[in-house]
Amino acid sequence: MFIVSGPSGAGKGTLVKAVADRVPDIWVSVSATTREPRPGEVDGQQYLFLSSAEFDRLIAEGGLLEWAEVHGNRYGTPSECVEKALAEGKAVVLEIDPQGAMQVKDRVPESVLVFISAPSFDELRRRIEGRGAETAEEVERRLRTAEVEMLFAGTYDFVVINDDVRRAADELESIIKRVTARDCGQDSECDEGHDSRDPEEVKD
Repeated sequence: MFIVSGPSGAGKGTLVKAVADRVPDIWVSVSATTREPRPGEVDGQQYLFLSSAEFDRLIAEGGLLEWAEVHGNRYGTPSECVEKALAEGKAVVLEIDPQGAMQVKDRVPESVLVFISAPSFDELRRRIEGRGAETAEEVERRLRTAEVEMLFAGTYDFVVINDDVRRAADELESIIKRVTARDCGQDSECDEGHDSRDPEEVKD
């Protein structure tokens, strides 16, 4: 299981979609959320949009692998589909926030953590403001949250700097293929061309 996370505006959703389009044998989980859909979002594609009561019921039934409150809304990963995909031997990708990532890592220690980061905090602000989907107050709340979330980067197995979408997608794809091949006993075939940067390298 690959857990891809990072602050709002880092572009994690864009990268995950790009890699999913390229690699047919991975399965991307769809998170549930209580927030309202943004223009163009479709229920069941970007998110499962639930009411607070529906989300409460999932929690009570133990139907979430993880969940957290972020930016005033709740997000979570329905566990049933994840467990089914893992049982089928698929490489599962969860695109979730760092709070949820830590929860899943505790429950599934063999999970691989990948942190997606913008090249700078100014660029992160530009991306969030450029979406035009939030009020000024919401933008500032997201940026404050991002400052905290970026502190998690050093605990991840890999860090991908999303300075260029195509290059960053190549890097994320390389990580997924390399780890999957390693777990299948094929690591020697996949070492060439691996261009990911781990947290220590990024800090330097």
